Amino acid sequence: MAEQERRDNEQRENRGVDISGILIRLVVAAIVLAITAFLTPGFRIESIWALIIGAIVLAILDYVITRVTGIEASPFGKGIVGFITAAVIIYATQYFVAGFNVSVWGAIIGALIFGIVDAIIPGKAM
Repeated sequence: MAEQERRDNEQRENRGVDISGILIRLVVAAIVLAITAFLTPGFRIESIWALIIGAIVLAILDYVITRVTGIEASPFGKGIVGFITAAVIIYATQYFVAGFNVSVWGAIIGALIFGIVDAIIPGKAM
C-alpha cells in the first residue's frame, strides 16, 4: 500500500515537472522568436498574441515533424536537414497564425538567427 502511494506521488511530481518544463520551453521559444523577428528582415510579428500563438504553433509543428519523420528541427541539431526543416516550420507558421508574416528569405535568415539565439539562451526553444 505504501509503495503504491509513493508511486502515485512520484507520478504527480513528474507531471508537475512536465508542465513547468513545457511552460519554460514556450517562454524561451517566445523570447527567441521575438529576438529573431526583431533581427530578421522579412519577418514580422504584429502583436504579443501572435508571438505567443506563434511560439505554440512552432512547438507543435516541431513536435509533429520530429514524431513523423524523426528529423530534429534544430538549425544546428542535424546539419543542413535540420536547418531547412526549421526554415520550413517558421515559414509554415504564418499560415496558422494571424499577424505572423515571414518571407522565404526571412524564414531562412530567421532559422539561422533562431539557431544562434537558441544556442545562447538556455532551454530548448524549438
